This record gives sequence, C-alpha cells and structure tokens, in this order.
Amino acid sequence: MITNPTNTFEWMIYLAQHYSGMFLQGTLLTLYIAVIGTLLGFLLGYLAGIVQDIRIRPADHPAKKTILRIIKAVFTIYVEIFRDTPMMVQAMVVYYGILQAGFDISPITAGILVTVLNTGAYMSETVRAGISSVDPGQREGALAMGMSPMQTMFSVILPQVLRNILPEMDNTFLTNLKMTSVLNVLAINELYMAAKTAGSVNYKYFESFLLTAVIYFVLCFVFSRLFRLVEKRLEGKKDYVLAVEYMDAQ
Repeated sequence: MITNPTNTFEWMIYLAQHYSGMFLQGTLLTLYIAVIGTLLGFLLGYLAGIVQDIRIRPADHPAKKTILRIIKAVFTIYVEIFRDTPMMVQAMVVYYGILQAGFDISPITAGILVTVLNTGAYMSETVRAGISSVDPGQREGALAMGMSPMQTMFSVILPQVLRNILPEMDNTFLTNLKMTSVLNVLAINELYMAAKTAGSVNYKYFESFLLTAVIYFVLCFVFSRLFRLVEKRLEGKKDYVLAVEYMDAQ
C-alpha cells in the first residue's frame, strides 16, 4: 500500500486504495441510475414512437381522431421539451418542481425520472425513424393476411426495428452512463461526486478525476462489447440457405 505518493500514477493508486468504498458506491449508484433509467426510457421511447406512427384515417370515428390528435400532441410537446433543454436543467426543474408541488421525492428517484424522460424523448425519434425504415410492403402483407394493425406492429414491425436501432440503443445507454455525472447538482453521490470528494480532501483533483475517467472508460467499454454481442446474436446465422434455393438444389 502506497503511503507517500510522489507522482500522478502513485496518487491514483493511493486514492483508489483509501477511497475504494466511496468510488465503489459511486460506481454502483451510477450503474443503478443508468440501467434503470435507460430501460424504462426505452419503453417510454418505444411507446412514444409507436404513438407517433399511428395513422389517423378519414374513416375513423371523430372521437377517435380527436383522442389520437391530443395524444400525439402531448408526446410531440414532451419530445421537443426534453430534446431541446439540457439534462442538468431538467434535473433541477423536475426535482425542485416536484418538491414545490408538495410531493416528497428523493434525489435518486428524481435522477432516475429525469433519465427516463430524457431517454424516452431521444429514443422516440429513433423508434419512429426505425419504423419508417421497415419496408411498407411488410405492413401491407401482414394486414392482407388478416393481422390487426396492433398485431402487425408487435409481431412484424417492432422486431425488425429493435434489430435496426440496437446500435443507437447502445449509444444512448453509454451516453446515459456518462451523463449521470450531471446529477451531482442534486447532491447524488454518484461516481463524479465521489471523485470530487476524494479530490478535495487531498487537493488532487487531476489524479482523482483521471482515476474516474478510467472507471468510466472500463464501464463503457464492457457494456459496448455486451451490446455488440447481443447485436450479433440478433443477426442470426450467416450460413443459412433460403428455402427456394434449397428446393432448387434438390
């Protein structure tokens, strides 16, 4: 164990040894907020993307048209607000806004909520674009076979959308993993706050944040490889033979 560090590398080891509990707690909290917030944000994003893709037909009942227009407008406003404002400002508005409204909420819950809303706003546009990228003939074919619009969306369209936008989902999660650092404005003791605290004790901010950068890099590198593994699994086997080609060969 290093007791008298003299250079940057030794100071990084010293900080890792003496503040390991603090850095570990900050890392786990960062992962907790990022994972929960991103997963729920993906669900919200898919919901918003599906709603935006719903088509209002002239033959629809007037009440249905009105309801759909209102829902679409609500989601459009929500997406624009959260895509056009900084996450740090959103965290302050959501946390103190909820407290001012008379509801009790913890900083961690507020941080997760902001992550969910922010992720959902960005993912909704990704999902909408992913739905548009699917060949329209597949939707028409499914409807011609007697499938309902809902069955077509969940059984034919969304599985392809998931595969197509997985790289963007990877990017969104890695962004959230790093953007949890802005939640220190709510006094959440995530990884950034742990580095700031450890650095302030010894006045070694450079070494403390350099150590934190290494931790962030390792986390992002590992999860990036996990997403690529999932992406390869979804691609399926590359040595398959089409049924038509198989019949011709026989």
